[in-house]
Amino acid sequence: MVKQSAYASLVVGLGMALAACAARAPTASAPAPNYQAATAATPAPANLRAVCYDTADLGTYRVRSVQQQLAVGVLSCKSADGSRRLTEQYRAFIDKFSPDLATNAAELKSLAGRKRFNIDVLVTEIANRTAGRPIQDAEFCSRHERAFAWSLTTQVTSLAQVPSPYDFGPEMKVFPCTPG
Repeated sequence: MVKQSAYASLVVGLGMALAACAARAPTASAPAPNYQAATAATPAPANLRAVCYDTADLGTYRVRSVQQQLAVGVLSCKSADGSRRLTEQYRAFIDKFSPDLATNAAELKSLAGRKRFNIDVLVTEIANRTAGRPIQDAEFCSRHERAFAWSLTTQVTSLAQVPSPYDFGPEMKVFPCTPG
């Protein structure tokens, strides 16, 4: 009974998410890295120095977060006819950033060893948090479209220059180390 209820809730939630994305028209403006959703202020933990991420590690986390969030956006954002409307942009994104993603995979493996986390769990958590956003954010698909538009400009030469549509760092207990 609980499984059926959970399954029904998931189906309804995904249906609402898809309807929200299909209803939004893309916005017309010059590509810029100004699409990230506002993040609620989250206090840093008392043991910040023990759990924080230095600049390089934070960059590794963020690159994977961008890629994973955009992948979920491709699956979630549909045209009125039900087709995925961001597939071509994602293909171009993967083509452009394949070297960055390969480097990130090795860096993420190293980071997971040092921070003692499971990469599959991390990636799944990012995907699940992203998949839940269309219900909360009417700009979900627009954010993803703008993220692709920005990432595919000639100004962007590294995936590190592409902000993710959502900053899940604080929610996922990923905090930058403070200097000093």
